[in-house]
Amino acid sequence: MSDAQQPLVSVIVPIYNAKDHIARCVESIRRQTYRNLEILLLNDGSSDVSGPVCAMYAKVDDRITLIDKANSGVSATRNLGMRAAKGKYLQFVDADDTLQPYATELLVAKAEEHAADMVIAHYNRVEPPREWRAQRTPPLPQEVDPGFDPFTKVQTFGFLMEGYMGKAQFAYGLMQEPASFYYGVMWNKLYRADLVRQHPDVACSEELDYSEDFYFNLSFIRYAERFYALSTPIYNYVQNPDSLVHNLNPVKVLATRWELLTYYKDLYRDLGLYEDNKYRLNRYFFGIAES
Repeated sequence: MSDAQQPLVSVIVPIYNAKDHIARCVESIRRQTYRNLEILLLNDGSSDVSGPVCAMYAKVDDRITLIDKANSGVSATRNLGMRAAKGKYLQFVDADDTLQPYATELLVAKAEEHAADMVIAHYNRVEPPREWRAQRTPPLPQEVDPGFDPFTKVQTFGFLMEGYMGKAQFAYGLMQEPASFYYGVMWNKLYRADLVRQHPDVACSEELDYSEDFYFNLSFIRYAERFYALSTPIYNYVQNPDSLVHNLNPVKVLATRWELLTYYKDLYRDLGLYEDNKYRLNRYFFGIAES
């Protein structure tokens, strides 16, 4: 398939004070073997040099659009990116992380072959050497693939075996690990954009302090019918001690878990699966069974 025949993929990158990581992240997107990309860099009111770095990239790559905005958080930023996106598919990357070079090509190939509304893939959890984290020095561009660095710890995560599945089968798999990153995050997935555009309730929750991507995925699954699991890891989730997930308020974590449990209940009641799985849900979120 020539570049002109490839469906457009909108890659959405929310950015906030990511000066130590943003060049590495953007380079990994630009180097995708899949070329028909719309790369939306959303600068969420950064006070460091992230904005100018992104502006430089926008000048040298006409696939890149920089959107500067006042700080409003990652959920509102992703929602803005989805409203601006023109692609057939949506893909998300966090500014701390990188894509494997073949990520988009593999995701789109499976989506097109199986008419999938969502493709979900394995991912790498990358833990840089302690000295790298202490110095906060990003690796060189040629070290985007963590396999090039023998001192970096890389673990691959994922639960589903490779293959196509309908909604009931996917929902059953989700129920096995309902609180996992694999199912909850947005960055190891490809989404059919029409489902987002047709349903205003499919959005990141701007009320949640974290796990807003869990809510998005649960909302998307309500309307999706066809899924594909890709067992090849396509994303490098780089451990960053300064990220929000490492600095959470325990009280807010508990409140967010309660809200997420409510969203799960609503979804699984709609699917007729809640009564058979309520113990598992409560055990994962709170370690207790509902009476």
